Amino acid sequence: MAETYWAAHALLPSGIASDVAFNVENGVFTAVQPRVGRCGTVLPGVVLPGFANGHSHAFHRALRGRTHADGGTFWTWRERMYAVAARLDPESYLALARATYAEMALAGITAVGEFHYVHHAPGGRPYADPYAMDHALRQAAAEAGIRLTLLDTCYLTGGIDQPLGEPQLRFSDGDVDAWAERVEHGPADGVAVHSVRAVPRHALKTVAAAAAGRPLHVHLSEQPAENDACLAAYGLTPTALLAAEGVLGPATTAVHATHLTSGDIAALGSSGTGACFCPTTERDLADGIGPARALHDAGVPLSLGSDQHAVIDLLEEARALELHERLDTNERGRFTPPQLYAALTAHAALGRPDAGTLAVGAPADLVAVRADTPRTAGAAPEQILFAATSADVDTVIVDGDVVVTEGWHRLGSVGLLLADAIAAVTA
Repeated sequence: MAETYWAAHALLPSGIASDVAFNVENGVFTAVQPRVGRCGTVLPGVVLPGFANGHSHAFHRALRGRTHADGGTFWTWRERMYAVAARLDPESYLALARATYAEMALAGITAVGEFHYVHHAPGGRPYADPYAMDHALRQAAAEAGIRLTLLDTCYLTGGIDQPLGEPQLRFSDGDVDAWAERVEHGPADGVAVHSVRAVPRHALKTVAAAAAGRPLHVHLSEQPAENDACLAAYGLTPTALLAAEGVLGPATTAVHATHLTSGDIAALGSSGTGACFCPTTERDLADGIGPARALHDAGVPLSLGSDQHAVIDLLEEARALELHERLDTNERGRFTPPQLYAALTAHAALGRPDAGTLAVGAPADLVAVRADTPRTAGAAPEQILFAATSADVDTVIVDGDVVVTEGWHRLGSVGLLLADAIAAVTA
């Protein structure tokens, strides 16, 4: 069925254009024409390409508002996270992920990369269906109306040369060959190395081979303690270790990439590896400010993620890419708006380089951001990114399907869905 939409302003590959008509058929744009009189369904405000959430742990959404006021460190936060993971089963994970993905859709996110490592039942016992948790995530994304890139994550140790703790047993297949065997027959769209802490050096090549050209993501240098442990064990930084074992490359995305040396930055750039920054998580967990501009200058493609979902607002993540640089350097204009929009819509990191653009032949994803709210009123269309929040998203279309209308998700009250799902895993 063909549909026509019209917007007073839209971000096309050439920049902001006026009076733009979009024809959509079979889930793709069949025509995108500026300077056209009003026609079809009129969309409010400024229309942007669909946002790409490059890094998600859906179940972490249950921690929002529960871990911020008691001090502690990343490592104490991790223990709280393990407690939630221990309560998950396929049914509760479906409910929590569905509500979390619906919240993402409300925020203009049309695709998500799920860094998935809760594979088995507590104690590490496989479910009768070894892919039960994968299927729960797949169903959750379908019902919430966003595209899912499911990244099956290898997780084998509790730290370098350390055994798994009890909560971590359900994340592991025991050894890398068992992990690879399960992945080979499973529904994943790509794979992930949890970190150099959780995947021993001898296993890294196997994970890289299992990717087979598909997306490969890895937590990289999120904490100085990770760097110190890696240097002590291998005499290499985490980046150098991944490079030595063939993990880096154009299909690979390094998540966080916070504490890097100049050599690390050069290695990521020369290999074509991407970097996914999660500024609101890195801020919340006191991880630090990563070298985003230096990575960009080295040729590293940048993407964005909401990670632990302390905030689900990719407009804020994109702004923070620039604003964190300003704090770190005392300079403004570290990134141009087009560069920030490129990171906001970096679907290539999720294995879909055809998405993230309002152009003929691309998946028909679009986000209409209102320009008449108390936050956005008076903003120039080309700078709406610096004024809007997720609350200003009015309409979201994914693969031609309308998922959000007038700020309302097709599933109904996402707040109620979240409250019920979170109560089930935090009681």
